[in-house]
Amino acid sequence: MRDNEEAIYRTLSGALLSGLLAPGTPLRETALAEIFGVSRERARKLLQRLGTNRLIELVPNRGAFVATPSLEQARSIYEARRILETGIVTHLAPGLPSDELAKLETHIASETAALQAGDRAESVRLSAAFHMLLAEATGNTFIVQQMQELVSRTAMLVAVYEAASTTQCACDEHKDIFTSLLKGDGAGAAKAMRSHLSLIETRLRPVASVPSSDALQTLRELWETAAPSAPASSTAET
Repeated sequence: MRDNEEAIYRTLSGALLSGLLAPGTPLRETALAEIFGVSRERARKLLQRLGTNRLIELVPNRGAFVATPSLEQARSIYEARRILETGIVTHLAPGLPSDELAKLETHIASETAALQAGDRAESVRLSAAFHMLLAEATGNTFIVQQMQELVSRTAMLVAVYEAASTTQCACDEHKDIFTSLLKGDGAGAAKAMRSHLSLIETRLRPVASVPSSDALQTLRELWETAAPSAPASSTAET
């Protein structure tokens, strides 16, 4: 049952991070329950999880909607990230353990593989995860919490406003940051991080058009492709 729930979450988050669902589109519990073959309670839990990760907006007494990130907010968010993340890499560079370096190297290889496969949603997810790995390497819970808040706020900005063709740039920029960390070069890592975050901000552009408004049909088609072989249960979780 848990595996099925994770598969549903991957389908929903993948559609959101790929920019396949128009911002502001309502996501109704009853419709999602029907598409995924689960109870309304389970559908509600999935929506709450998406809301916690800021991929959707949960509006009291109105329901759930695809997040509508504001470009006006991007400047403040990326300024905060530059301040925090340049400090993180400056702190890490002189003594980042070999196992943490290996973890980052493996992660960048996964980013490259997703890019080559043309998997937009996975590329966006992995790009965010790269920054979280750096935060977690500090071992500081407060830094990790702040990064979770900031990264979650920018994931949908990237999904909605950054052209898919620029994904290669982000991957290459991560490699530049990693190279400086590998050398123990704090100043170089900070410069690479500052440049990377500034470039992401400049790549965010208002969209000329929005995806099809038939979000339910999009989700139904995605689920038909991604659904586990075992039939989905319509019973509530016990």
